[in-house]
Amino acid sequence: MPIYVYQAKETEKGCEYCTEEFEIMQSIKDEALTECPKCSAEIKKIIQPFGFSVGKKHMMTDKNLKKKGFTKLVNEGNGKFRKL
Repeated sequence: MPIYVYQAKETEKGCEYCTEEFEIMQSIKDEALTECPKCSAEIKKIIQPFGFSVGKKHMMTDKNLKKKGFTKLVNEGNGKFRKL
């Protein structure tokens, strides 16, 4: 299930929990929260950047990329790229 981040719309009206950003795990089908679960202050959903990590460095080696059919370009500066 995704984790969503919320914060009080007006920080001076929220409690300690919602004046700072807080995280809630919700189903993607659930409606967005509209009030703080602790103090009932009005809250808003904070859009978070998408992130991912590649856990296995060996998958990104030049040799493996070439083997899988990918082309790696190296930036040499001034708009020039060299194909590996």
